[in-house]
Amino acid sequence: MLVTGIFGLRGQLPGVEPRPYIIRFVEDKPNPLYRRICYTFAWSVVITFAILNFAGLAVAAFTGVWRLKQIYSYGYLPIAGAVWILGALGKLPRVKPSTQGEGHERRYFYGAVWACCIAQPVLGVLWKLLPHTPLADSVKLAVFTAIIGFVAFLSWRGVLPRTRPIVPGELAISD
Repeated sequence: MLVTGIFGLRGQLPGVEPRPYIIRFVEDKPNPLYRRICYTFAWSVVITFAILNFAGLAVAAFTGVWRLKQIYSYGYLPIAGAVWILGALGKLPRVKPSTQGEGHERRYFYGAVWACCIAQPVLGVLWKLLPHTPLADSVKLAVFTAIIGFVAFLSWRGVLPRTRPIVPGELAISD
């Protein structure tokens, strides 16, 4: 937290720059290293936890046995590591060497964040409220998947904040 605070005070974290770094999302500007690192780790959190929770739900729903601890033990590092490698190679949205195209890429990132920030807490509530039976686990899996899918649809439509594409000629505005 101390290191993050220091970089934040120095304006070297996404969203805390002294002035907006990207004014036009179609410009071919170099993407600063701090943005590439921060978005890589944000992607790894969003993707890894969603995949592992989905896998845990699917295993529980189909076998009747919860193996989430084992799934996390064996699955976290390979999935997160793969995302880190993709980020290091500049293959993830908002992590590329150039900021060109971020008018569309931002919707993928924020859509994924919205989906997981809604689906994961709902899953936590369902975990507490519903029994641990194959039927209840199937309901949890269906609800989790439906939320991810519905929020992805809303993001694709640009309904949620920061998911509307910014097209050529449009200035970056805070939405």
